[in-house]
Amino acid sequence: MFIPPNRLKNNYETSSNTGSKIRLKASHLMIDQEIATEVFGNDFNVNMIYYAEKRTLMIAAKSDELFKKLHKAKPHMLKDRNLKGDKTIALHEILIDNEVNDIDRDLEYESQKGLGILNVKL
Repeated sequence: MFIPPNRLKNNYETSSNTGSKIRLKASHLMIDQEIATEVFGNDFNVNMIYYAEKRTLMIAAKSDELFKKLHKAKPHMLKDRNLKGDKTIALHEILIDNEVNDIDRDLEYESQKGLGILNVKL
């Protein structure tokens, strides 16, 4: 069966994640440097919790003790992705345990300045 190349190209372009500030790629949460700095400052670790009923991942800097106590969040490593300052967090365990779709994609997120919490819809 022959599929015209122009039909294939459209499908590939819609799955591209290069322009998003928050995205899922290879079971890792990719966070743009601008957002990472705004929310986590210079912390190398974060506290994170996933609420399955809301399909929401909440992330805050490790130094935010109130967030950890209120949400019973667990610590995770915030890894450098590149020299630009983009960050990643491994989500393998959360995706598997909660049967979340692990296809690479852009993700909806909410970040409020001064609050120090990043909410991501999975």
